[in-house]
Amino acid sequence: MTGKKTWFITGAGRGMGLHIAKAALAAGHNVVATGRNPDAVREALGPADDLLAVKLDVTSTQDAEAAVKAAVDRFGRIDVLVNNAANFYAGYFEELTPEQMESQLTTSLIGPMNVTRAVLPVMREQRSGHVVTISSSAGLAGFEYGTAYAASKFGVDGWMESLAPEVEPFGIHTTIVNPGFFRTELLTKESTNYATPSIEDYAERNSAQREFWESQNGQQQGDPAKLAQALLTITGEAQPPRRFIAGADAINTAEQQIATLHQQIDAFRELSSSLAIDPVAVGS
Repeated sequence: MTGKKTWFITGAGRGMGLHIAKAALAAGHNVVATGRNPDAVREALGPADDLLAVKLDVTSTQDAEAAVKAAVDRFGRIDVLVNNAANFYAGYFEELTPEQMESQLTTSLIGPMNVTRAVLPVMREQRSGHVVTISSSAGLAGFEYGTAYAASKFGVDGWMESLAPEVEPFGIHTTIVNPGFFRTELLTKESTNYATPSIEDYAERNSAQREFWESQNGQQQGDPAKLAQALLTITGEAQPPRRFIAGADAINTAEQQIATLHQQIDAFRELSSSLAIDPVAVGS
């Protein structure tokens, strides 16, 4: 379907989600823009005939089901789901509390699962649809101070890769988006939470890491409006990519990770290749 579509976007009140919602509306699509505060979503996007702002906390299965029902009641279908809502818990693993780790995974991994589970029956009935999930270059390669965030994004990538062949027979496409540093609001105080420094061994690096991440807010090179336009292009393809690595820095991360994997394979290729069960000798 390449004409007017119905887009369902999570975290659409600010940041990347807001840019995606604006781009989809400007392209003439119906947009279901969701967020924890639908009034804030409406205010951010302004009035539009093709806009439905709906309350959705992605950690709530009830919210997800209600938001999907509202979307179908208004527009009759859902063609593109964009799982965008996320947060960022930064800090050294030993200093992140179990509750912080759980919150990271609940919002950034379980949240997209909750929404997708609610949307898939609609798309299966249509025998069409496209699930787009915003991951990160942190889903390709982990990094110091990012154990919680990378864990959630590696989980997202594995889940989406496995989901693709399950839903493809129903005409449903999937795309993982791995952005690099884009000038969104992920690094603002509203979206980033830091572990409380508590272990002296990490103190010096902790200070440097905190200073780095706070300095990056508003300095990222990626343009979220251009990424939103790229998603319009991708969702218009007859055969959209299962993965879209977004940004030159993300491409660099991916290429470095590929090179590292090759090095690690080659370093122990002989040992790795010797692990099969030995054949039973004939006549023994």
